[in-house]
Amino acid sequence: MRKLLIVESPTKAKTISKYLGKDYEVLSSFGHVRDLPKSKIGIDLEHDFTPHYVIPTKAKKTVTALKKAAAKADEVYLATDEDREGEAISWHLAEILGLDEAKAKRITFHEITKAAIEQAVEHPRHLDMKMVDAQQARRILDRLVGYSLSPLLWKKVQRGLSAGRVQSVAVRLIVERERERDAFKQEEYWSIDGEFTKDGAQFAGALIRHAGKKVEKMEIKTEADAKAIVDAVSGKTFVVGEIIKKKVKKTPPTPLTTSSLQIEANTKLGMSAKMTMQVAQRLYETGRITYMRTDSFNLAEAFLTAAHDYIGKEYGAEYRLAEPRLFKTKSKGAQEAHEAIRPTDAGAHPAQLKDDLQGAEWRLYNLIWRRTMATQMPEAEVERTAIDLICQGTETAFRANGSILIFDGFMKVYKASKETLLPSMTTGDAVSAVSVTPTQHFTEPPARYSDATLVKVLEEHGIGRPSTYAPTIATIVNRGYVERDESKKLFPTPVALQVTDILIEHFPNVVDYAFTAKMENSLDEIAEGTVEWVPMLTAFWGPFAANLKTKEAEIVKTKREEIPTEEICEKCGKPMVIKFGRFGKFLACTGFPECRNTKPLKQDSDTMEVISTEEKCAACGADMVVKQGRFGSFLSCSRYPECKTIKSLAKGTGVTCPQCNEGEIGERRSKRGKTFYSCNRYPDCKFALWSKPTGEKCPTCQSLLVLGPKGSIKCSNKECDYKTEAE
Repeated sequence: MRKLLIVESPTKAKTISKYLGKDYEVLSSFGHVRDLPKSKIGIDLEHDFTPHYVIPTKAKKTVTALKKAAAKADEVYLATDEDREGEAISWHLAEILGLDEAKAKRITFHEITKAAIEQAVEHPRHLDMKMVDAQQARRILDRLVGYSLSPLLWKKVQRGLSAGRVQSVAVRLIVERERERDAFKQEEYWSIDGEFTKDGAQFAGALIRHAGKKVEKMEIKTEADAKAIVDAVSGKTFVVGEIIKKKVKKTPPTPLTTSSLQIEANTKLGMSAKMTMQVAQRLYETGRITYMRTDSFNLAEAFLTAAHDYIGKEYGAEYRLAEPRLFKTKSKGAQEAHEAIRPTDAGAHPAQLKDDLQGAEWRLYNLIWRRTMATQMPEAEVERTAIDLICQGTETAFRANGSILIFDGFMKVYKASKETLLPSMTTGDAVSAVSVTPTQHFTEPPARYSDATLVKVLEEHGIGRPSTYAPTIATIVNRGYVERDESKKLFPTPVALQVTDILIEHFPNVVDYAFTAKMENSLDEIAEGTVEWVPMLTAFWGPFAANLKTKEAEIVKTKREEIPTEEICEKCGKPMVIKFGRFGKFLACTGFPECRNTKPLKQDSDTMEVISTEEKCAACGADMVVKQGRFGSFLSCSRYPECKTIKSLAKGTGVTCPQCNEGEIGERRSKRGKTFYSCNRYPDCKFALWSKPTGEKCPTCQSLLVLGPKGSIKCSNKECDYKTEAE
């Protein structure tokens, strides 16, 4: 009997082929095979929001091959991912291939292992149309918002802008955080720290009490106050006062979900959300980890048994739990896969995979393995010690804090903390003060969002779902609403401020946190079968469409304010102003349209905004700073003009370098101003491309695919002729 099994990814197909017999042909759909058309809204608003699906040009060749294979097959297995997106792809395949329910067999699996694939093939099911309806409703809802609001923004603000149901809310979060920072008023305060010795061991202590009163964190406001305290204790002797010891247990972390994986990878590995999901996708498709789009804490019973045995064998009985530790999923509206992200093999220690996994793949696998194994190990036990150091003859005291790790428990494999050790002391012991130093501080504004903190706040608000976080962040960066600073934190561009204000004033529901979360809940209810998708869309579209029509006439086209300068037009003698164009700021004559003189905006060290960095100049060793030039941000030596060293500042693409498998491909500018893409580990790695990589690999030669002219996609390997045309 001839059997056809269809998955989305060629890598996934290759892995699964190893586990099935010769009766099976495993093919890839290369993602979606049908979608709404790009050229029009593609939804019949008069007939229950009926979508008009088309086969994209790039998928036509694949669809033809799948039809031929399906016609020859006795059975067709649809093995796309087990979430709503995967269910919808299987439904589209069934529609295109003309499969009936008796012939189409839907199978799902949480991991790509031999046992999981064989189990899935033995227990096929029918398509879950409730999940399909939920995905279809989301797609239509996003299309209605995007294709209605985006043209309005083109007319009223500038061409090329877009709005989205989730992306606009994410932009609002970033805009509001930036405005909090702008409104923040800095305050000065001082801290006083001492360095002490006891029996030759040196340790630190911080001021906690002066003149018999507790010293709060920001209580010392001026240098004079700080100096007075330092003078009061200078030359005095110290003795050990109260010693407080407390044993504390540290609880292991929860298993990884999509959001916590993105947060951990961003915090510990510096990966963007997009890069994290791309790397995790490859680990899943090659059978290293379980499915990576999930909000469940559940771990399979078989894995728990294997982890229990491995921990006892490798680390000893004291690190093995008597019973598996189970976690209850707290995520509101949890609806993705039914197991957390974990290694498929508990015994596959990262050290064993150094030759098989390289760069970002190994680092992410190492994090997943260690975090998962830690969940099944005992609590760590720490003894925390606080020692008061009393300045004799005064009512001033310092406190030294330290801790001793009594039992490392789960920290044996995950996040072993660095402990501050204190020398042995008893009450009344004399202690020598090496130095007492006042330090000036200033309060800091709320931090900008990183990928990790933005994902966390989106999840807290119930906005989006695990599969949407990474593409949402990538979208708002790629569309110019958000940029990254030197520490990769997200900040809004001027147009983001403008668009957000318009949406808040005229379309408050679109960017309202509670309303967006409510829509997500409605989609969950569709997937559960408790809500019908057409009435849900009707309830949204009626008021939205009416408001859209009203606002089209009401909103006045905004014009960005011009900035006066002292520059004089050399052609007509009139003042020049700074204007904002498609490619940034430029100088223009106020005599327009009679005088059309324009020129690039030259910025000198006195007027150019600079941002400090920790990078050092390769030529003179001074600090490098971020400056804004004609082609955007770049690194410049802080000693300019004495030292004229500059360096391009790459914008990340989230694509791992295929040459070194460690760096990330970033956008740069050549000396002639031409954009190119290269590894951020240059000069250690000199991989470069002239076209932007998509993050996907060529199905023919496995080289990176890049964007071609007019939206086409082509292989970056000049010897390979693979290419897909734009729609």
